[in-house]
Amino acid sequence: MPLYESVMQEKPPIVLDIGNAYTKLGFAAEAYPRKIIATELVLTTTGVTKRLFDYVETDELYDQIVDFLQIIFFKHLLVSPKERKFVIVENIFGKTVIRDTLARALFIHFDVSSVLFIPSHLTALSTLAVPTGVVVDIGYTETTVMPVFSGVQIMSAFKDHSYGSSAIHEEIKRQLLETGVKESLLTEQVLEDIKIRTCFVNKFQIDDKATKHEPPPSVEYAICDDDAVILVPGTLRQSVYELMFEQTNERDSLPHLILRAILDCSRDVRRPLVEGIFLIGGGSMVMGLMARLKAELQQLLAHDDYYKQHFHGELQFKFYNSIGKPNFTAWLGGALTGATDLIQSRSLSKEAYLRHEHVPDWSNLCDNRLVSS
Repeated sequence: MPLYESVMQEKPPIVLDIGNAYTKLGFAAEAYPRKIIATELVLTTTGVTKRLFDYVETDELYDQIVDFLQIIFFKHLLVSPKERKFVIVENIFGKTVIRDTLARALFIHFDVSSVLFIPSHLTALSTLAVPTGVVVDIGYTETTVMPVFSGVQIMSAFKDHSYGSSAIHEEIKRQLLETGVKESLLTEQVLEDIKIRTCFVNKFQIDDKATKHEPPPSVEYAICDDDAVILVPGTLRQSVYELMFEQTNERDSLPHLILRAILDCSRDVRRPLVEGIFLIGGGSMVMGLMARLKAELQQLLAHDDYYKQHFHGELQFKFYNSIGKPNFTAWLGGALTGATDLIQSRSLSKEAYLRHEHVPDWSNLCDNRLVSS
């Protein structure tokens, strides 16, 4: 996609990737987000910290989004949103009410010029300048798998599961409580820090019963605010990520999700998908994940009767390396998109929104119906 001078002579569009746990924010044509902040806000009435998407009514969500966007514009980016262009990176299967409320806040309250909504899986793949691949997004609340072929998302092959970073945090908390650690010490920030600093994905072992492997050493984790020290067992360090690889009758582990997503695609596109797996999201940054995933995929392909029957030929799973850090890869794709002519041709303008106060959606038949002349 060409870079047009007329686009960059104006104020650069603001790019937002609002996730369930963290929000990436910055400007188009930049290599890194200006900031990555927690997707939460402090309520002015009570002073309680609350997650952005914890709400009961739509009006409550609207007020929270307005307050959160004000923090972004006037505290972090230090710009006025009025008459600015925006690029919003979103999950294509995200909640419509959140999408509509975000658009209403931007157009009505902040008086922005235009908003371009782009799907996170597709725009993440654009950072590699390749049109085909299987994008695996390991986020905070869920893991999603989206095959993309020739720049088109294969919606019917989309797969998701509930094991994300929050499930890993719950497993760490459960195992630490069993060792006698006080629950008051295990805040969300502490659990996340323990996960990042101490945990890893264990190597793939075909026969666990034949050989006994020594667990890694236990480590001490100090909590500065409480002057307490938590002993993190070696078994915990290597076992918490087994949630993603558990062998169950539902066959819904991460390797099975990827293989089932590829099988739901046409037979002639499966080989390029097998050779182009792309891991994104903060949960994919853990040490050892890519090696374990590749080993299990090859093992299933070689020894599972179902997959041997449906996959043909010599197949080798290959993985793409991300350009930046995997946790902001989708934002980086949005920054690239905001620097092209798509920001002019595909954005929803303020005039078009105010006409109906409605955001066109791919899943809405009224927005995709052909109008006869």
